[in-house]
Amino acid sequence: MTTRFPPACQLPPQHLHTCQLNHRLLLLPRALVPPGSRRLTFTLAATARGIETEEKKDGGLKKGIAEFYDESSGIWEDIWGDHMHHGFYDPGSTVSVSDHRAAQIRMIDEALRFAGLSEDPTGRPKSVVDVGCGIGGSSRYLARKFGSKCLGITLSPVQAQRANALAAAQGLADRVSFQVADALQQPFPDGQFDLVWSMESGEHMPDKAKFVNELARVAAPGGTIIIVTWCHRDLAPSEESLEPWEKELLDKICDSYYLPAWCSTADYVNLLQSLSLEDIKVADWSQYVAPFWPAVIRSALTWKGLTSLLRSGLKTIKGALAMPLMIEGFKKDLIKFAIITCRKPE
Repeated sequence: MTTRFPPACQLPPQHLHTCQLNHRLLLLPRALVPPGSRRLTFTLAATARGIETEEKKDGGLKKGIAEFYDESSGIWEDIWGDHMHHGFYDPGSTVSVSDHRAAQIRMIDEALRFAGLSEDPTGRPKSVVDVGCGIGGSSRYLARKFGSKCLGITLSPVQAQRANALAAAQGLADRVSFQVADALQQPFPDGQFDLVWSMESGEHMPDKAKFVNELARVAAPGGTIIIVTWCHRDLAPSEESLEPWEKELLDKICDSYYLPAWCSTADYVNLLQSLSLEDIKVADWSQYVAPFWPAVIRSALTWKGLTSLLRSGLKTIKGALAMPLMIEGFKKDLIKFAIITCRKPE
């Protein structure tokens, strides 16, 4: 009898590792099976077998997102630190774990520079909202850099609690705070923030139009909006949709990371234009984040990474098994790492 579980079972046979446990054959992505870790791999596979069944019992995307980050945030912080997003690298660079943490800070600085916020002291934002704040790494960094007041929102109670604890421990509780809230229904009045910051949260939004509308609503007149997110490639003028294999690959990733349907960078631009936002700028930074997912896989293959996965829960394991699919999407130019910035009219 062969037990298969997504998304490993969707990979080509040469990329699969077969384990036997309790008379069942279990399939894992080879990229997640380091030499010398077979016993631990068997346990990981046994835990992951029931993932698909468990997920069908859960109701709602928001619940799934919250529980995914409730489970996984502690592991991420332990291995990677405060910043739960890609790093920005020189193309083709070979980097160590310490370099990755520096690259995550560089990602923030490069995004600010792209939006025109890093060089002008007179234009420093006084108030910032961090939409999809994780454990608050961006908020704390922006508060220190600009002296700003920062409010962060997340669907995960675990993340909000940890982010507030870190702010207090770092002496920032008077300038930075975090709460559980929905990015599509932000608990803030119109025009409150000089900087609206969304670092890799847009991909979780089921209604991109409502998401962008909320970002624009809470931005102050003249305020800057920065969206850094995963997108699928822009369609050619002759195309009405992605190719079937592309949709299939993205569907597998969505299933593992609690993502709704993907959109393109061009879709975001159209939404921003429909709201009469100004100075819209976009760039594809895929080449600058290329070392990220291979590095995450390498960190998962360490003893610390594997044992942490086993303690985490089904959702985190399922996300780990999908990491090779992200690499495949980037390599095939299907997934794009996009930055989109704009300004709300005065």
